[in-house]
Amino acid sequence: MEPVNRMKIEFSSLAANVSFARVAAGAFASQLDFTLNDIEELKVAVSEAVTNSIIHGYQNDPAKIIELSAEIRCETLVLAVEDRGLGIDNIENALQPAYSTDPERMGLGFAFMQSFSDSLDVQSLPGKGTRVIMTRACRKEATPQQGH
Repeated sequence: MEPVNRMKIEFSSLAANVSFARVAAGAFASQLDFTLNDIEELKVAVSEAVTNSIIHGYQNDPAKIIELSAEIRCETLVLAVEDRGLGIDNIENALQPAYSTDPERMGLGFAFMQSFSDSLDVQSLPGKGTRVIMTRACRKEATPQQGH
């Protein structure tokens, strides 16, 4: 059985740490045979999840902590972003494209996360926080047949 590789980091709920989370997730994902485009998409998905935690979960309170964890198992990457903020009252509404509780936001964060992941699982309890889990399998490129 293939060993599981894991990492977990915590960082302050600051906009400056969105790029840090992107780089950390991209570096971890690069252990698999993802294309550069795959890694860029994963970095966008992580950026959106972290930004949601900062803006919606913590209402821009820099004293709060966000956790990014990742796991590689059987050529599949699982990324999770978790906060202990306000939580989401209605996950079904929140997952709708263009839905946002902030009129200044476009409401496309979850749409990006869904399109750049094989699966997206949003777990949230109002007043307790939100955990966003994104899974993406590494797709091996078919190698051309020699001599044909």
